Amino acid sequence: MIRFGVMGTNWITEAFIQAAQETGEFALTAVYSRTEEKAAEFAGKFDIPHRFTDLAAFATSDAFDAVYIASPNSLHAEYAVLCMQQGKHVLCEKPAASNTAELTAMVEAARANNVVFMEALKSTLMPNFQVVQENLHKLGTIRRYSAGYCQYSSRYDAYKQGTVLNAFNPMFSNGSMMDLGVYCIYPCVVLFGAPSKVQATGVLLESGVDGEGGLLLSYESMDAVIQHSKISSSYQPAEIQGEHATMIIDRINEPGRVEIRYRDGSVEDLTRPQGERTMRYEAAEFIRLIQAGELESATNSHAASLAAMAIMDEARRQIGLVFPADRK
Repeated sequence: MIRFGVMGTNWITEAFIQAAQETGEFALTAVYSRTEEKAAEFAGKFDIPHRFTDLAAFATSDAFDAVYIASPNSLHAEYAVLCMQQGKHVLCEKPAASNTAELTAMVEAARANNVVFMEALKSTLMPNFQVVQENLHKLGTIRRYSAGYCQYSSRYDAYKQGTVLNAFNPMFSNGSMMDLGVYCIYPCVVLFGAPSKVQATGVLLESGVDGEGGLLLSYESMDAVIQHSKISSSYQPAEIQGEHATMIIDRINEPGRVEIRYRDGSVEDLTRPQGERTMRYEAAEFIRLIQAGELESATNSHAASLAAMAIMDEARRQIGLVFPADRK
């Protein structure tokens, strides 16, 4: 059993806990929140024996071995580095940091302290993404990756009424690309590596974050077309187009169905069964790394995280999106 502490008391932390419990290797022993009220409420909900509101006391506690971080994006680096300096393994929600400088510091802290650090991008560790990786060769020479994650945010209604919640607040390094676009960018990097060129467009909201945008990533013999939005919705599947066939993925952010359509009209269904709590696969990979004494995932690797972040940094530069964290 790996003893976990959690940082962040929102719905995604609850979803992670429920999913991680399915691994049979997860013991929840500590929670950190910035307020005593939230820490106590969350601890009561999940019967957590240790609760903290002091950051240093949490990081130095011997009540847990690993930490899952789901605090606001702008706090990820500070929290992760502090915990890793105290010998804690870190699983950090996507995007792992505000920018490449922060992420580099996180990777360096992991290596210096001989601990596991992994970005919690769940989709690339799911069975139906693994089946994508294993069957790419059937497509022939690949010419295009096309993916989008456009989901109208319930918080946008509040925004239009004058209430700027965290999702649309640049103070927390948020916005469409950081919250949703990363689900399209990260798998592309895992499959095809870093692009040679990034071209980006985006719509900036008055609050200072992007509401929607698009990226064109150039590779030697293919390109990747990505769209993301928190102010409109899309229902298009993702595609990987090759000269022999096209692979269709129902949802790039949570692959549930994968098929190949060949030029002769035949269709091959590659879909594998998956559990409903899809965050279990990232939890299982992270726990496996700790137990095996491996320091990073082969899929959600440090290199993949850094490459994805570099793309987002360049895209933000092109559309003029600056976070307070960039000025540190």
